Order: sequence, then structure tokens, then C-alpha cells
Amino acid sequence: MPESEALTLTIAEAARALGISRHLAYDLARRGRIPVLRLGDRRLAVPRAAFLDFLSGRWTPPEGTGHEHK
Repeated sequence: MPESEALTLTIAEAARALGISRHLAYDLARRGRIPVLRLGDRRLAVPRAAFLDFLSGRWTPPEGTGHEHK
């Protein structure tokens, strides 16, 4: 599958798309502010569909992260 069709982005790819540092993107991911999948103990992946929803304002952080829309 070509990279442009991958179902997930790396944190670094998401950071580049957002115009932020990789460090900030990891921090936001750990705090539940951007959509991520935890793969194993250390790997994080950003689901492409959820990321696009996030960019358009349609993504809501999961309950329990403290960042839900009120």
C-alpha cells in the first residue's frame, strides 16, 4: 500500500501536517488531545480518518481524558 494510502500516520507525520514540533505532537497524543492508537507498550499511531475528523473539528476526545467537549 503506498504511503499516501496508509490507514495511519506516525506522530512525526501528524506533527508536520499540523506545523508543530514532534515533541509537542507526542505530548498532545499522550494527553488525549489528538487521536492516537496505542500499539503495544511504546508505539503510537494516528488513525488517518480520525485525524481528518480532528482537523475539521468533528473529533471528540474519548471520555476520561479530561478534554471532552462540554
